[in-house]
Amino acid sequence: MNVGGIILGGGKSSRMGRSKAELPFGPEAMVQRVARLLGEIVKPLVVVAAARQELPPLPPQVRVVRDRRAGRGPLEGLCAGLETLQGEAEAAYVTGCDVPLLVPQFVERMLERLGDHQIAVPVDGEFFHPLAAVYRLDVLAEVQSLLAADQLRPQFLFERVRTCRVSVDDLRAVDPDLLTLANLNTPADYAAALRRAGWELPSDFVEV
Repeated sequence: MNVGGIILGGGKSSRMGRSKAELPFGPEAMVQRVARLLGEIVKPLVVVAAARQELPPLPPQVRVVRDRRAGRGPLEGLCAGLETLQGEAEAAYVTGCDVPLLVPQFVERMLERLGDHQIAVPVDGEFFHPLAAVYRLDVLAEVQSLLAADQLRPQFLFERVRTCRVSVDDLRAVDPDLLTLANLNTPADYAAALRRAGWELPSDFVEV
């Protein structure tokens, strides 16, 4: 099965105080690092950015597309990514740009769990992780239908199509600390991830 990747780079980053996609993480910006790690497993890659969002340079094989409407959450970005990959992949692993500790083996395990389902999504109790999930491209019509109805919660999509709910306990075999699910929302999150990876906090960034 040919699997692409979709990286959602938009969002207001209000708690972080600056664009998460452009945050330095060692020698790379965060979105560059996530694209590199995800690109080890899947291709082609699409980065979905907000309408006027600036991004650091990305490899030429990584396409950048834009949300059509602002403030519509991950389903809007998912829609743009799925539309871009039509005819080039059968499914796509979808992630945010703010998971610099992404473990490629986690992505492989999620692809294994897709089976004949349309979606495979990690679940921790009752909590879904829609930005660490695999989506077949044929869910596009359902995504478009939900957006048209202003039903913007990803869980509505999971209820409509064949969805494999993958327990996070199953994923710990390949990602013991579930680092792939550790998205960074605050300066403290960012500082902790840098320390874990062995990098220093940039001098112009204040940890709150």
